[in-house]
Amino acid sequence: MCQLLGMNCASPTDFNFSFKGFKCRGGETDVHAHGWGLAIYEGRGVRTFHDPLPCAASPIADMVSSYPIKTLNMMAHIRYATQGAVSLENVHPF
Repeated sequence: MCQLLGMNCASPTDFNFSFKGFKCRGGETDVHAHGWGLAIYEGRGVRTFHDPLPCAASPIADMVSSYPIKTLNMMAHIRYATQGAVSLENVHPF
């Protein structure tokens, strides 16, 4: 099974602490090493990041985990592939 991390906050909140711990589960401290994705809502806009690399080894995840974003809503996903190739088109969310 894949794993999800979600935040829904009453006021804009820095998600970096939670994402850094979750990032380690993506291939370092757990078996979920088949890609990852993240959606961050900023006001009326959405930023998304996707990578087929393990989240724990991804330069994109490193950049996101050090980027100072405060948000009301975010969702992250780390993949454990049971079907389908390990590829960009199979990482989530969105």
